[in-house]
Amino acid sequence: MTDDQGRAPAVVTGVDGSAEARAGLEWACAEAERRGWPLKVVHALSMPVVVSVYAGRTRFPPSEEISEQGRRILEKEADHARGLRPGVEVLTDLALEEPPAALLHRSGPGDLVVVGSRGFGPVRAALAGSAGIRLAARAACPVVVVPRPAEGRPVPLEPRRIVVGVDGSLDSQHALDFALHEAARIADSEVTVVNSWEAPTPFASQALIASGWTPPEDFLDRQSEEIVAGVLAEVMDEAVEHVDVSVVRTRKNPVEALVEAGAQADLIVVGSRGRGSVQGMFLGSVSQGVLHTATVPVAVLPHHTGSEE
Repeated sequence: MTDDQGRAPAVVTGVDGSAEARAGLEWACAEAERRGWPLKVVHALSMPVVVSVYAGRTRFPPSEEISEQGRRILEKEADHARGLRPGVEVLTDLALEEPPAALLHRSGPGDLVVVGSRGFGPVRAALAGSAGIRLAARAACPVVVVPRPAEGRPVPLEPRRIVVGVDGSLDSQHALDFALHEAARIADSEVTVVNSWEAPTPFASQALIASGWTPPEDFLDRQSEEIVAGVLAEVMDEAVEHVDVSVVRTRKNPVEALVEAGAQADLIVVGSRGRGSVQGMFLGSVSQGVLHTATVPVAVLPHHTGSEE
């Protein structure tokens, strides 16, 4: 995390010369313009760490050739951003660290981090790990993961249609607040609130659940309605009251419900953890599942201390 807590907030994005990173850069640049924030473009050289008996742990210095190649990539992407949005202040930073660490160390709680994703698919992403998931798990600010553009379909740069998952937890409350204020920056925007009934009920014993018993559907429906109404009441204010809000309440798996509702959306927003998350995981199962399968940009809000697990 950055030590410069007194500076103005920024949109921070990483570039490496790939088409996926370029998609993330373009989304980040558009977002910086919407917010009136500077755009910080970071290129990580990923220099290896050397451990010696005498010097301890030190990072191997880059050769002039490696540094020059990094500077060329950084300036090319920064110039592309300036050409797209001339009114956005574009800053550059050449880092020696791995990409996730470089972005983490150059962002703070008031910032927004945006990264492109290669879209490996759930199995490969789970095995190899991705910068987006590592960042979303550890960042102190929201992280937007922009997937590789589908064939013939550009990445939506204006999130007019936003889908957000709500389960009654404090994390999902922050996710809804983010979604509403994001939509409020764009004319004719709309937010779809998704609440899944697939959640443990406080009065059901393990024996009942194991036997296949489920609570009555009308009870789950009422509970879902109360959860959504309660969270909406907590976050609505004058700045977002004009945003068109619709609600989808379903008994589908939360990941399936969010990805399905977000298939034609421009952005999906989730909390990093919710009621169903396993304590100690880097990310909740829902946020991980959405990151692995969504075909549109996904914003993951940081975990808030004191939120319900």
